[in-house]
Amino acid sequence: MSGNKKYPLFPRLRFPEFQDAPAWDTEKLGDLITTISPPSKLQSSSYLRKGKYPIIDQSQDFICGWTDDDDAVITCSLPLIVFGDHTCALKFVNQSFAQGADGIKILKAKSNTSIEYLFHSLNHRPLVMEDYKRHFSTLKERVVAFPDIESGEQQKIASCLSSLNDLIAAETQKLDTLATHKKSLMQQLFPCEGETVPRLRFPEFRNLGEWKEKSISDFGEIITGSTPSTAHPEFYGGGIPFVSPADISDLRWVSDTKTTLSALGFEKTRPIKANSVLFVCIGSTIGKVTQNVRDCATNQQINSVIPNSEHSGRFVYYILSLNAERIAKLAGIQAVPIINKTQFSAVRLLAPEFSEQDRIANCLSSLDDFIAAQSQKIDVLMIHKKGLMEQLFPVMSEVG
Repeated sequence: MSGNKKYPLFPRLRFPEFQDAPAWDTEKLGDLITTISPPSKLQSSSYLRKGKYPIIDQSQDFICGWTDDDDAVITCSLPLIVFGDHTCALKFVNQSFAQGADGIKILKAKSNTSIEYLFHSLNHRPLVMEDYKRHFSTLKERVVAFPDIESGEQQKIASCLSSLNDLIAAETQKLDTLATHKKSLMQQLFPCEGETVPRLRFPEFRNLGEWKEKSISDFGEIITGSTPSTAHPEFYGGGIPFVSPADISDLRWVSDTKTTLSALGFEKTRPIKANSVLFVCIGSTIGKVTQNVRDCATNQQINSVIPNSEHSGRFVYYILSLNAERIAKLAGIQAVPIINKTQFSAVRLLAPEFSEQDRIANCLSSLDDFIAAQSQKIDVLMIHKKGLMEQLFPVMSEVG
């Protein structure tokens, strides 16, 4: 059998009305599109915070600024795809916009493909950024599979995936709203700068007077992490979490870690009890905060607070989260930001008695549970979308 034989190309999942439709065609992306030149490219110094038209560039943010300059607006018919030549960011744009600076390609579909279908097809197998170089020359050589545009199958696929994207966007907006509400609530439940009582206080604590100033070291034992020697592979690969800054997300808890330790490796570390508070004190992500679900170890970039009996671990997490930005500034401006253990331990913060700490923590923990559930809902939708795309688009290895 010839290795160059070309087989008919079909997706594994097809809408019922297209079950008997012909096989799909393939073309290089460069043969399916034309590129649009903008009337001008706006420099970042001219960006406005508000304006008539959004400015779109190659950053991951959909909109990077605004302009009132009518002469800078792309006049080509919409929608269009914006591709970040350096960043590989893909954006589906269905509103009048201006191009920001350099580094993007504006793509318009030719008559045999729908631009919305092309957008989803490219997102199915996204181009991966390789250092900071131009990638469009690679992208336009990519082979794209597509059904006959006259059949309506392209539009059906695009509509299905766009609806799912809209659902994900709506759920993400709910998550953002919860996060914003939490931030606002924390600002009310903790004293503002220069004040000694919070503006919002639970009724049973309103007559207890001022909160007391304490150092972080008063909250419990502070442990700086350490890394077992990588020259001993037997120290690694067990089931014990080894937390680094990369394992810490915007959610409260860390459970699974990229690196794990064996029991032997764990003996070479400074163990951190479950429900402690982990604070990143070295590196570009300085100020990240989390709590560990189970006993773990951390690398040397992290200082952990093991709460004592007078302080709620959950409260310590929330007060450090609220003050993370202020604490991070202690590192100053240097190539590798660092807050040493002495500096971190000496940070002064206001705290109430344990019962009020626990009441505040209960309130915020309930909100965190909602946030975690909403985040998980989005994760499930993203997994569903990925699986659906695998079914709706043919396996490209079958292209002859």
